[in-house]
Amino acid sequence: MAKAPTVDIRIKRLPHARGLAPPAYHSAGAAGLDLLAAVDAAAPLTLAPGARALVPTGLILGLPRGFEAQVRPRSGLALHHGITVLNSPGTIDCDYRGEVQVLLVNLSDSPFAVCRGARIAQLVVQRCVRGTLIEVERIAVTKRGAGGFGSTGAAAATTRGARGPARRPRR
Repeated sequence: MAKAPTVDIRIKRLPHARGLAPPAYHSAGAAGLDLLAAVDAAAPLTLAPGARALVPTGLILGLPRGFEAQVRPRSGLALHHGITVLNSPGTIDCDYRGEVQVLLVNLSDSPFAVCRGARIAQLVVQRCVRGTLIEVERIAVTKRGAGGFGSTGAAAATTRGARGPARRPRR
């Protein structure tokens, strides 16, 4: 496997993160660094069903200009416990210098304990560019047009989903 490009990111560990491992990739092809919960070991944070909470990581990032970090859910937490990141992906801008916190929500029907050192989210580092908006009178026409919110897959739907039974294409 070819080595992925890297970028140096400075981190500052806050007092409540002392003793925790730094974020790490857990496989050779992992896209995200696992973020750990920096909660008090004697007082885990309990997320009641339907509740949300900001979970501290105890880290401040120094992202280089031209990069962002995205906070994303961990698939295992979502599948097995109904725990996900509410504002996914959460964007950390290169000029943000506050603590990285993860907005978790419990979508299950059972309480969930967030313990110290638990892997709660992934941090994916991305290169980003800034767009320059140019106001015009007309925008180029495309085959898709203004179709959105499922418009590209509506005709191909063949199974029941969250939107109810599959619909047949209009003729």
